[in-house]
Amino acid sequence: MRNLLIVNSSPNPEQSVTRGLTAEFVEAWTSKIDDPKVVHRDIGQNPPPHLDQATIGSFYTMPEQRSAEQKLAIALSETLIAELREADVIVIGAPMHNFGSPSSLKTWFDHVARVGETFRYTENGPEGLLKNKKVFVITARGGNYAEGAPAAPMDIQAPYIRTVLGFIGLTDVTFIHSQGLNMGDEVREQAIQSASTAIETAVSDLAA
Repeated sequence: MRNLLIVNSSPNPEQSVTRGLTAEFVEAWTSKIDDPKVVHRDIGQNPPPHLDQATIGSFYTMPEQRSAEQKLAIALSETLIAELREADVIVIGAPMHNFGSPSSLKTWFDHVARVGETFRYTENGPEGLLKNKKVFVITARGGNYAEGAPAAPMDIQAPYIRTVLGFIGLTDVTFIHSQGLNMGDEVREQAIQSASTAIETAVSDLAA
C-alpha cells in the first residue's frame, strides 16, 4: 500500500483549510510509508468541465466504435479513472459550500462514475468495481454539523459523498471533519488540531 491520490476541490489556493490538511496527510504519508507515490489532482484550481451531450454520448459508445472526437471528449475521464484505479489510498479535500461540496467535486464524480468502468449493473443491482481501497474525506465547515448538533440535518455533503463513493465500490470511507471554523478563533484552532491529530493517527495505522 504505497500509492496515494490527493484530490483537492477547494478553489482557494492560499487560505484553504482542507488544502492545509491534505498537505499534512502527504507529509505524514511520505515520512511513514516505504517507497511512497503521491499523485495530486487539483480540481479546485482546474475543475473538470460539466458533462455535455457529446461526452455522455461518448461514454455510451463502444470503445472500438469511438471516433477521434469522442476519444478526445472522454480523455480526461479516462485519466481520472486511471488515477483512481492505481491508488491504494484516496484523500479528498472537500470544503463545505452551502451544505454540500464545491461544484468541481460533483463534476469529478460525474467523470469517474461510469458504467462498465467503475460500476456495472447486475441481476442484483449495481456493483461498484473499485475494490480494496481506503478513502479519507477531509472537510472544512464554518458551522457545526456533527451528529446531534442543531445544524446536522442540513449536512447534505457527507451523505452524498459516501453514497457516490460506495456506488463505484469505495466503501471503506473515513470522514475527518473540521467543524465550526467560523465560530471563533478558539473553536477554529481546536477543530483544525483535532483533524491534524486524526490524520496523523490514520497514516500511522496504515503504516503499521
